[in-house]
Amino acid sequence: MGSYTTSSSSAQGESMNGKLIFRQLFEKESSTYTYLLADSFHPDKPALLIDPVDKTVDRDLALAKELGLKLIYAINTHVHADHVTGSGLIKTKVPHVKSIISKASNAKADLFVEPGDKIYFGDIFLEVRATPGHTLGCVTYVTGDGVDQPRPRMAFTGDALLIKGCGRTDFQGGSSDKLYDSVHSQARIYCSSELVYTSAFHFQVSTVGDEMLYNPRLSKDKETFKNIMQNLNLSYPKMIDVAVPSNMVCGLQETKSDL
Repeated sequence: MGSYTTSSSSAQGESMNGKLIFRQLFEKESSTYTYLLADSFHPDKPALLIDPVDKTVDRDLALAKELGLKLIYAINTHVHADHVTGSGLIKTKVPHVKSIISKASNAKADLFVEPGDKIYFGDIFLEVRATPGHTLGCVTYVTGDGVDQPRPRMAFTGDALLIKGCGRTDFQGGSSDKLYDSVHSQARIYCSSELVYTSAFHFQVSTVGDEMLYNPRLSKDKETFKNIMQNLNLSYPKMIDVAVPSNMVCGLQETKSDL
């Protein structure tokens, strides 16, 4: 089997080059991860949260304050079905924060991104990569390429690529065919040592190389993968009837008329 990492010094501290402040945060009820990133060299220490959860907004904002960060973005990899995003609630507490989601998601947000777009926070940026298949609007956010960017590069894959797995494809416009193609096409672009951070599961970090070699689903050929996905027999997500309608309007139903 592959060497899947269950703990990492970089998961809770700064990245290898010291420029990126990085925290990996866990919400136990939905078993999902939120990521806090900031540019430590910039005077304002601008920061963003990836896949915030409504239940842990106060914790995340307190951490940003403790670290002296200026939170500017709350961004989502896709419209989640297992929890309510914290983006809308964050905006009520820190009004200058802008919410971001992919244009293909058809959800509400302040800003919409498309493949190839760059989200800057200070001098660091995340590049947007399309990874549909779990949902129509799934994207992966990848730390930028360049001398001043964090090393090794980091890919925040949401639920498209999970460590030892992948997101289900039986609702929200999911497609096992699209998921396989999108993950493998992106994997060919990445260096095998690039770090993979997902929005769910019980492992903290993996690498692109490990997932392409050892992921029990995505390491298979496409037809085998499609057969696996068609026979998962998963139960209906318990939060989907609440989470999806809320997340389509940035996490709070009452924000619908304001966005």
